[in-house]
Amino acid sequence: MTTVFDPVDLSGTQLSNRIALAPMTRSRAGAGGTATDLTTDYYTQRASAGLLITEGIQPSAVGQGYPATPGLHSAEQVASWRKVTDSVHAAGGRIFAQIMHAGRIGHPVLLPDGLTPVAPSPVTAPGQLYTQDGPKDFVEPHELTDAEIRATIGDFVSASRNAIEAGFDGVELHGANGYLIHQFLAPNTNLRTDEWGGSEEARLRFAVEVVKAVAAEIGAGRTALRISPGNPYNGIEEPEPDALYTALVAELEPLGLAYLHLLEQIDIRELTLALRKRYTGTLVINVFSGGPTGPGHHTVIDDGVADLISYGALFLANPDLPARLRSGGPFNTPDPSTFFGGGAKGYTDYPVLDAV
Repeated sequence: MTTVFDPVDLSGTQLSNRIALAPMTRSRAGAGGTATDLTTDYYTQRASAGLLITEGIQPSAVGQGYPATPGLHSAEQVASWRKVTDSVHAAGGRIFAQIMHAGRIGHPVLLPDGLTPVAPSPVTAPGQLYTQDGPKDFVEPHELTDAEIRATIGDFVSASRNAIEAGFDGVELHGANGYLIHQFLAPNTNLRTDEWGGSEEARLRFAVEVVKAVAAEIGAGRTALRISPGNPYNGIEEPEPDALYTALVAELEPLGLAYLHLLEQIDIRELTLALRKRYTGTLVINVFSGGPTGPGHHTVIDDGVADLISYGALFLANPDLPARLRSGGPFNTPDPSTFFGGGAKGYTDYPVLDAV
């Protein structure tokens, strides 16, 4: 029986175990959206994971959705991430960059002068966004033209190429949690009637075109996609996700991607199993069933539901999580007050197992 501690071949990238660090926004980037020494410390501390997946990294200036998030669209940003990847590799780890375009989730105060958030359709997200100027209502996004859509695909490609130049082992394209790719997939945020929207087939097109373009640039074995069927985060409404995501998986199946990363919402295990049956490549699962992925959830590997499991908050509080899972604990309790903000050490201060 395969267990979470067994090695796995990720399309040529050898992983020491099947435990992944989930991608989590940290809002601790340096000047110009660069990675910092804290970034290096954070990922290197967690290099005992089979796979590290970074926080969301914007592929362009307009793709930024939160304060102090990093990019991969300038030479300075690429150089800053090289320090991170070199340190992780020296510690024996493997690391993928998550490329995240926030789409309508953002605000003009975060962006260079004259830019406004973009989306498939001019549908304003509900609620507010925390910014350096305090909470702000979301604004109506600019509806991307056909030419702008194609240019945005190019931004994903360019950022992915930059990620490989920065030393990453691959990229994970963020198609979940209500950000741009997800906005094209969802019927309430994609109201288009052209080739990029309307039918389910058309709503899939942007996600598929981004994946194919990136895979053509850096290789399918270094390209992955994250999805979250039925996830209502950021105002997404997908009341009947099964058919859409089954069709998406059918499009991805022949590409030979590094992996498909599924954020599993509560009560959709039936869909997970259906997607697993149709997708023969490597499947990573993040079990978000009434709360973050916990110590006992790694049985999804034993049961054959997935090939890897990603941990979020539990990995923040336990930098040596693989060792703690193997020993059955003890587990540090996550402290949400340390999760974000302005360069505070926070999540690098948790004790490791030999200090407990």
